[in-house]
Amino acid sequence: MESRPKVTPLTRPSVRRSHVPPLGVHPTPDGGVDVAVAAAHADGVELCLIDVVAADLPAGDPARYAERRVALDGPTYGVWHAHVPDVRPGQRYGFRTHGAWDPAAGQRHNPAKLLVDPYARGLAGDLSYGPETLGAVSALSDDDPGWWVAERYGEPDDRDSLAHVPHSVVVPAQPGPPPLSRPRVPWADTVVYEAHVRGLTARHPDVPPELRGTYAGVAHPATIDHLRSLGVTTLELLPIHAFASEPRLVAQGLTNYWGYQTLGFFAPHAAYATRAAQDAGPAAVLDEVRGMVHLLHEAGIEVLLDVVYNHTCEGGDESLHVSWRGLDNAGYYLHDGASPAALADVTGTGNSLDFRRPRVVQLALDSLRYWAEVVGVDGFRFDLAVTLGRTHHGFSADHPFLVALQTDPVLNGLKLVAEPWDVGPGGWQTGQFPPPMAEWNDRFRDAVRGFWLDAPREGSHGRPMHGLRELTTRLAGSADLFGHSDPPLLRGPVASVNYVTAHDGFTLADLVAYDHKHNEANGEEGRDGTDHNLSWNHGVEGHAPGDVEGGDTTTEPWSAVVPLRRASQRNLLATLLLAAGTPMITAGDELGRTQGGNNNAYAQDNPTSWLDWDLDDAARDLLATTRFLLALRREHPALRADSFFLGTPRPGEEATDLLWFAADGTPMDRDAWGVAGRRVVQMLRPGPADGNAHVLLVLNGGLDDVEITLPPSGDGSWERVWSSTWDRPEAPEDDEPGALTMESLSVEVFLGR
Repeated sequence: MESRPKVTPLTRPSVRRSHVPPLGVHPTPDGGVDVAVAAAHADGVELCLIDVVAADLPAGDPARYAERRVALDGPTYGVWHAHVPDVRPGQRYGFRTHGAWDPAAGQRHNPAKLLVDPYARGLAGDLSYGPETLGAVSALSDDDPGWWVAERYGEPDDRDSLAHVPHSVVVPAQPGPPPLSRPRVPWADTVVYEAHVRGLTARHPDVPPELRGTYAGVAHPATIDHLRSLGVTTLELLPIHAFASEPRLVAQGLTNYWGYQTLGFFAPHAAYATRAAQDAGPAAVLDEVRGMVHLLHEAGIEVLLDVVYNHTCEGGDESLHVSWRGLDNAGYYLHDGASPAALADVTGTGNSLDFRRPRVVQLALDSLRYWAEVVGVDGFRFDLAVTLGRTHHGFSADHPFLVALQTDPVLNGLKLVAEPWDVGPGGWQTGQFPPPMAEWNDRFRDAVRGFWLDAPREGSHGRPMHGLRELTTRLAGSADLFGHSDPPLLRGPVASVNYVTAHDGFTLADLVAYDHKHNEANGEEGRDGTDHNLSWNHGVEGHAPGDVEGGDTTTEPWSAVVPLRRASQRNLLATLLLAAGTPMITAGDELGRTQGGNNNAYAQDNPTSWLDWDLDDAARDLLATTRFLLALRREHPALRADSFFLGTPRPGEEATDLLWFAADGTPMDRDAWGVAGRRVVQMLRPGPADGNAHVLLVLNGGLDDVEITLPPSGDGSWERVWSSTWDRPEAPEDDEPGALTMESLSVEVFLGR
């Protein structure tokens, strides 16, 4: 039997330290830096100090740069480290690894490739997409010209990548923001607004041109005034971690607009900074991000970041080799355990970070603490969060990473939101994350779309209409999903982040104008994006020219279709904003923003995705409606439930906390809930304290007008304050309580004492 050759590290540790230096490159008071990088399977690691010596040469010319290499000590528990004197903030650097090139065993060390520091606080330069940035020998793809694809188990490529990858940059130590600066909005009062840094202000006429589409533009008074007038408490930004585009997109002349392809978990995406900040360098970019957060805090607005710790921009083994793949491919990425080694892709992106590995958990936690403590953000939305809780046996709510979020003194007081699924086995876990985490509630999205759009579309063709029981469960806070805990009902309805639209999918305006996706601009021949939209075009596919350009919509068929679509938008908004739970609005829905039927606009960094601030009368009406509904929520505690409803009086109270009534004003009993095809219901939410108004929501999801008898109120009268049949939120003067005729597909809101 042959014995395996013994593998000996190039450098042995002189001392097996109990303390490993903090990962990354950190300036020290003596004018040097402490360096540490995890590369457990490497035989040697070099710190590469890079200087621009010929600035007149293009960025891709190797002669532009000079490189000095410093061998690091180690490995100490898998970490290579050193103190390097005379290295100051602003210095460019990277790493090179020496070790086995054995792709069949998951090992891909290639010293020809300069690697981005996973802990870099700043990056300089752009990524190119030629063979230099691939670890193995490569060839042009047969599918797209200009797209290089590496051989999965091929030999290492020996071309130097120094001039073709971003360089890590040493950034000065930054003090944290003042500890009392966070708005700390209670969950029950929270209204989330999901927006993209560039798309939010790229076309805003009141933001100076040099600030449009930037961090500074997000914090401009015109932007803040819009958010505050709308009633937003919490701004959730799509990814601002440094990211790269997929090589396939670049070959097609497109870019990744959404940013879900992370290149650095600590560095802000420089392209979102102003030109002045970009020219001044990574420290100025970071200052602009910190300034944005500070100004939003001063306006009372929280900042959440959409963070992508489930995968990286490196894609599958045939793709990029720019950081983690070269440092420790087997240590960072989830593999299937087979031979030859293959990546286990539970994210649909080509790779998945392996949260069974302590260094991966550490990377995510260190990054989160950095953005919370140094930048000052108020919380995080975790993309494909099931990946972050995967163990050897599947998803676990007791995963060490999730336990850390609950117990870490920096993180456990922040707003933490899970996207509770991925594409791997057992990937749908809505309701299964531990407190204090909230979760995107896809069941809410589907119930609301199904009730107001999909079922009426079916009904218009003579088919049965369903969905009332599912909708009312979502209106009441989704206790069936979020009520399971120890002790029960611990999380409350605020754990349900309710949404009807998000960045991924149709906009609100497109939900009511398209039965089918129209994604041709993405270059995938319509294969991308979901087909399960639960949308309804109301009889005609697409928008009327006047509906989005201010023209004439009085001709057939638009004169009949457009008013119905606008009423449907109001139904969707009212259900979202008045339901129990935490509402999330997608930026631009309040303005009637359309993407032309594209339900996967991830590659559309253009007016398709950007907000249009040139408002016509219909957009102004929709904006006024959104403001009114959010003001209603803000002014009436009955609409901001912090605890699950019991359907009985609470201890020390006399009134039942939630009541349901049929169209004739009689209480809904078990038999009433079982009536097939029922489409009308009244939801009464009593004010929780003396002096609080009772709120009555009446929903008619049928295709016919219905006579409604309101239930008794405390003082015998109800005031109708809003109807989705109104173009603007203005109640008629002759409104009276009692019997009324309620139009088909409409919502009415009443206040009582």
